[in-house]
Amino acid sequence: MIRCKRVYEAATAADGQRVLVDRLWPRGCRKESLALADWAKDAAPSPELRKQFCHEVELFDEFRLLYRAELAAHPAHWLGLLERARNGDLTLLFAARDEVHNNAVVLAEFLEEELERCGPPSSPVCYAGEF
Repeated sequence: MIRCKRVYEAATAADGQRVLVDRLWPRGCRKESLALADWAKDAAPSPELRKQFCHEVELFDEFRLLYRAELAAHPAHWLGLLERARNGDLTLLFAARDEVHNNAVVLAEFLEEELERCGPPSSPVCYAGEF
């Protein structure tokens, strides 16, 4: 399961692996207090896209399209996150105040779709050795 959570909320056991997905380090947070498994800043939107969006809700649909295009063009930036999600719970941490309109939500949607698309193999040959 992939969850999104503000970086300022306390860590819980249900979080699984916690990965910060912002390009900039969140204000007022010390690294040792976040219980991070990783900081995937390359999976965050490009600096240009982040500045263009500037957390304006009315620009979120356009931001979503452009960010998804960036993700599709750079699978190396998110493949590690996909592997973590396959192996257990993953919580994407973000610093934005808006819990609905932010990059972590878009990234979680993208990763969930990739998990579905790349689901378990379906051809009989792929099942060899599984029984």
